[in-house]
Amino acid sequence: MRPEGWLVVVDLQQVFRDRDSPWTAPRFDEIRPNVRRLVEAFGDRVVFTRFVAPERPQGAWVDYYEEYDFALQPPDAPLYQLVEDPGGAPVLDATTFGKWGPELAGIVGEGPITVTGVATDCCVLSTVLPAADAGVPVRVVSDGCAGADDRAHEDTLQILGCYAPLVQVVTTAQVLGGGA
Repeated sequence: MRPEGWLVVVDLQQVFRDRDSPWTAPRFDEIRPNVRRLVEAFGDRVVFTRFVAPERPQGAWVDYYEEYDFALQPPDAPLYQLVEDPGGAPVLDATTFGKWGPELAGIVGEGPITVTGVATDCCVLSTVLPAADAGVPVRVVSDGCAGADDRAHEDTLQILGCYAPLVQVVTTAQVLGGGA
């Protein structure tokens, strides 16, 4: 049985996988099998997102990119490439941590959405909360997300759990109907 709603795969990109990147999510490769299982289960109701640098940073992003100047590369740079083939799934690029906005909402509608990806404590969190605020039911897959480190991941999942029932923290097995 196919899970309800849409799967949103947040920023599963080389820049977050590369061990030499200042943005690495150490457990990145550990979550990939679960993400693949979910992508397969959701079929044609999957959307991938990519974080990309703006052509010209504005506002507080100027300071951000002074600290992370390595990232000021075009969207087609190797560091911004997805590590999984999206197939025919839509791929949404954004120059912001959060990916929730009119473009993603236009694809997933009123949801529900199931969210996986990196980093739990940054782009996942920044995507989930505005979606929940918009009234979209959100499930965050705990073993389908990776954080900047284990503590940041666990702390973020705990915080997201405080948003129930708007946000549910679940496992891959729960989404796929296998229980806890």
